[in-house]
Amino acid sequence: MHEPLLQFHTGAATHVGKVRQRNEDSYLARPEVGVWAVADGMGGLEAGDLASRTVIDALKTIEPPSSAAELLAWCEQRVVMANSALNDIGRQRGGLIGTTIAVLLAYGSRFACVWSGDSRIYLVRDRAIIPQSRDHTEVEELLAEGLLKPEEARTWPRRNVVTHAVGVHDNAELEIRDGMLQAGDTFVLCSDGLTSHVEDSEILQQVLTNASQPACDALIDLTLARGATDNVTVVIARYQPNGGMVAARSDLWE
Repeated sequence: MHEPLLQFHTGAATHVGKVRQRNEDSYLARPEVGVWAVADGMGGLEAGDLASRTVIDALKTIEPPSSAAELLAWCEQRVVMANSALNDIGRQRGGLIGTTIAVLLAYGSRFACVWSGDSRIYLVRDRAIIPQSRDHTEVEELLAEGLLKPEEARTWPRRNVVTHAVGVHDNAELEIRDGMLQAGDTFVLCSDGLTSHVEDSEILQQVLTNASQPACDALIDLTLARGATDNVTVVIARYQPNGGMVAARSDLWE
């Protein structure tokens, strides 16, 4: 049975931006199941919109879980299925078809972030914004190895080259991070069309001053005001259970 305490206020918005002709972003918001996601069909590859829709459509088939472990397993299974489908389409068309994916899962008192690529997941807690995902990009690897300075990363020619994505390789490469939910936790999922124009501190400000949907709309408007050189998508999920803080359980994802 689905956990009755799972209560999220959700907002979502997407825009093609001011440069692209087609929106290759897709998103999913299913608070009743505990699944939220943003996918960004990768520029420069064929049919990015098909790629992002394929992985989101796969996640849409997840049913209300009976445990956190089941929810995580179903998420991984759906992404693997989408990866295989995109591999097949790519071979048929003679080209690569890929997409990033950023997924938030919630069950009971736990959350898990699952991602591949550079679409991001943030957690706003105690008036601070905490990145939950780590970009799978060449520039992030260079920064981690100390071969590039942060100020150089902003203008690095290959800063948008991703190293992991769904549909590009035979095996889906996913990274996972989990934690305990606290009342008031707010998660922001977004494509890089947002973070290319908007700073983390500005995302925080909108989350602190607006409800979920108005915050999404404001972040889209801010991106458009700054040129919106890419498609932009934002999903916000704010955890507001009855009774405030939920009881801690450490075994849910096991």
